[in-house]
Amino acid sequence: MKLALTNDDGIDAAGLRTLETVCANIGSTVTVAPDLPQSGSGHRVTIQEPLRFQERGKNRYSVAGYPPDCTRLALAHFASDADWLIAGINQGANLGVDTYMSGTAAAAREAAIQGRPAIAISQYIGKDKELDWELTASRTAMILAEILSKPVPEKAFWNINIPNPDNDTIDLEVVYCRIDPSPHAITYELEGDSFIYQDDYHSRARRAGRDIDVCMGGRISVTEVALDP
Repeated sequence: MKLALTNDDGIDAAGLRTLETVCANIGSTVTVAPDLPQSGSGHRVTIQEPLRFQERGKNRYSVAGYPPDCTRLALAHFASDADWLIAGINQGANLGVDTYMSGTAAAAREAAIQGRPAIAISQYIGKDKELDWELTASRTAMILAEILSKPVPEKAFWNINIPNPDNDTIDLEVVYCRIDPSPHAITYELEGDSFIYQDDYHSRARRAGRDIDVCMGGRISVTEVALDP
């Protein structure tokens, strides 16, 4: 199996390195990722400017562009024969309406638009919690083994969110669920001539059984995100 890898946190991100380590045990990998962090850039693409790239090691390329740009270059040039495009591992969750803003989700969505199998993976980090990338790697390996054995969804991609590293349990419950459409709070604090966005991500509104509730409740959420819902 050949896997094209990308992210939105940038080529040097620990989450991408973790994904590369996990996927090296599944098949061959080609990484095409932004040269700089592009978190929250959504489905922005480069059209009028050249996409400059650098080789960053064997089968690793950084691109002066956005996550969907990296998907396009990966599937058109660097790994045109890839079986799957996997984006992540994002440092922070991409739950609910986050999927519309996330560069990680956009990278997977772009692959789905091109008719290619795709997965977005994110690691939720609770308030005052510290990341444990080794634990994330083990949980990612577990859920990828399950997802990669399933039929490829048509005109859709898988969005996976791994819960807080509260304990060392690897085989967490996996829940296939829908996106929670609950909005983020729109609250700003005025400081001089600037508005500062204020939101407590961890206490955000949620619906029972949807992806936010599932992941923040300590289970792995898996959502099939359709291009044409």
